[in-house]
Amino acid sequence: MIETDFVSGFARGLRVIEAFGESKPKLAITDVAKTTGLDRATARRCLLTLVELGYAEYDGKFFALTPKILRLGHAYLSSTPLPQIVQPFLDSLSEKVGQSSSVSVIDGAEVVYVARASQRRVMSINLMAGSRLPAYCASMGRVLLAAMPADQARTLLDETQRTAFTPHTKTDLNVLMEELAEVRKQGFAVIDQELELGLCSIAVPLEDSRGRVVAALNIGAPAASVPAGDLAKRYLDDLKAVAASLRLVLR
Repeated sequence: MIETDFVSGFARGLRVIEAFGESKPKLAITDVAKTTGLDRATARRCLLTLVELGYAEYDGKFFALTPKILRLGHAYLSSTPLPQIVQPFLDSLSEKVGQSSSVSVIDGAEVVYVARASQRRVMSINLMAGSRLPAYCASMGRVLLAAMPADQARTLLDETQRTAFTPHTKTDLNVLMEELAEVRKQGFAVIDQELELGLCSIAVPLEDSRGRVVAALNIGAPAASVPAGDLAKRYLDDLKAVAASLRLVLR
């Protein structure tokens, strides 16, 4: 892309939108400036533009996104057949195993949920289509990172702020690269309470009809009832069966 094709004002607006999140639903101008790295005046103009267009609201002190912002995410979900294709498979899988199952794609250093079938609340956060989790400590993230060339995955992980969410979280770059090598070899990833205490999960890659990894499929279970060491024995065959069925229809 040549420099004249880059619309800096549009880019700044997107950075302001991304400053909001589940833990930051309301932000003052100073908060947005600090999070985005923009100066206060620029942050203020972007925020007031969002308010004028109906994508945000302002109470005199704090800004918050409005439901209209969902149109931006819906544009992606409605333009790709992936969520519609996988949802019936997820519903069936979740009902069969009695656990929640999800499908995600990778976006930079995060996985983005595109479909989910929930049996019970396992995590403290409420996961749904559009939810994001760090790829390095999520089972679907490890599967998707393992599908990349090793040097590309290493560069991405090296540039990622790898936070230890629990005492079990693996953050060392070399250790993570060894994990990805093992995932490539065995064809699935297991996470044992690295993202949240009490949560284990297992994931497999989803390939399209040409054999390209386009997403990941997982099952999450409470560690108290299904230890991480038992996940493959209990759920891997079911996950592989769904992945094989989806490969016939993902194009």
